[in-house]
Amino acid sequence: MQLHEDAPRLVVPDRAEATARMKIDRAGWAVRSYARFDRAAVMRVTRAVAEAAHKAAQEYAEWAVRETGMGVVEHKRLKNELSAHPLVDFYENTDLVNPRVDAGRKMVEIPKPAGVVLALTPATNPVSTLYYKAILALLSRNAVIFSPHPLARACCAHAAARLEAAAVAAGAPAGLIQCIEEPSVPLVQALMASPKVQVILATGGGPMVRAAYSSGNPAIGVGPGNAPVYVDPTADQTLAAQRIVDSKAFDNSVLCTNESVLISLAENANRLERGLRAAGAHILSEPEVGKLRAWLFPHGHLNTAAVGKSAVWIAQQAGLRVVPSTRVLIAPVAQVGLDEPLTREKLCPVLAWATAETFERATGMAQMILRMTGAGHSAAIHCEDPQKAMDFAAALSVYRVVVNAPCSQGAAGFATHLAPSFMIGTGYFGRSSVGENIGPQHLVHWTRLAWNSDASVQMGDFGAVRAPFEGQAPAPRPAPAPAAAPLAEAGGMDRDMLRQLILQELRELTRGQS
Repeated sequence: MQLHEDAPRLVVPDRAEATARMKIDRAGWAVRSYARFDRAAVMRVTRAVAEAAHKAAQEYAEWAVRETGMGVVEHKRLKNELSAHPLVDFYENTDLVNPRVDAGRKMVEIPKPAGVVLALTPATNPVSTLYYKAILALLSRNAVIFSPHPLARACCAHAAARLEAAAVAAGAPAGLIQCIEEPSVPLVQALMASPKVQVILATGGGPMVRAAYSSGNPAIGVGPGNAPVYVDPTADQTLAAQRIVDSKAFDNSVLCTNESVLISLAENANRLERGLRAAGAHILSEPEVGKLRAWLFPHGHLNTAAVGKSAVWIAQQAGLRVVPSTRVLIAPVAQVGLDEPLTREKLCPVLAWATAETFERATGMAQMILRMTGAGHSAAIHCEDPQKAMDFAAALSVYRVVVNAPCSQGAAGFATHLAPSFMIGTGYFGRSSVGENIGPQHLVHWTRLAWNSDASVQMGDFGAVRAPFEGQAPAPRPAPAPAAAPLAEAGGMDRDMLRQLILQELRELTRGQS
């Protein structure tokens, strides 16, 4: 369907179209006011929303699993929590409000928010993605309208309303955070093509991301994952196996950053297999691989019923017998590429496993997997040889290579020092406009005042120049007394301690210790 100005008018039910128009107009009014907030007011609003998000993390984890049938409640709660205070903490020192003065280059840069952001959220990570995109919008002084996946529309609409209420109570104008309650394809296309939407954050299936790029509006989209993970003989095989199984089992593997195809050398295959079994993986026999392939990829296409389901449930559906404690199904395959569907992205705890004779051949196999799908996204390597890590990363068409860490959490910035993100930019390799983990800085452009470079022309002293809108934000509205003390004060717990506790719980949960 054409989405240009000369295209036929999209057929959208009158009521839905009117609702969408009202939400966009309301967001436009709100963002014109919010763009004048100073940084103290912006952080006050953002912190209030993060607090509301954190408090409701368990509620929405349960709701998302109940509504979508995907994932694990405890893991979704952790993702929700990590998308609240720790996300704000990561960007605490990223100032997207005040001008930047570079006296040496005689230049002043003034941040300009995008305006109204249309944010698409997937069914696999509905509320954590909504939390994340809402906070990105608030930090960058933008308004956001969410278009959730239909399978998760109820939990997303409720979560957006809760965050909006928290923002308003902290002094923000009403309308900064909104959600389409009844999303439909024509309605979403109409929203994407609206001239009153300044940018689209597209997380979801390939067709929806491509539609965002074809809408005529600026868009930041991300491509599919299909991360290869290589385990070198120099690695601690037991530890590598534990990390891989923990990562693949996390939230039943719905994160696009999870490992998809395991590659090892023949010389360390036996040691790695022992580690995988000890970590809770079931290694399939050749007949079992055939059964799984037939059920998971009927007629060569992924059976979407498997997405976000447990390894035990998938095994039962495929006619396999596994012990109830099985966390991941590992399918040894003779080849990788188009002729082996098990080496495609699966978004469930099924991991293909291929072996190679040399490191160079293993690297070539990893690149072959990415050529099929997942270019630009992520890969992982477990090794103790820095040269091999460098050579592996240099040879692959990806923008993230996680080393000696679980790829699910590592590429998303929760087990590495990458930016925490639920939008993994796939860059030029993946036909995306951004190659890094998306953050609030991608929702701001800068106006540059550039003085004459001639040394005889003076720039002037900006030391006493007031920042635009400084001190102009309205005072916060009185908020109702909180049900509990803020986390920063409760028991003397500071934000860094909170983040460490959440990450520790994540590690324990993925190891099945809680």
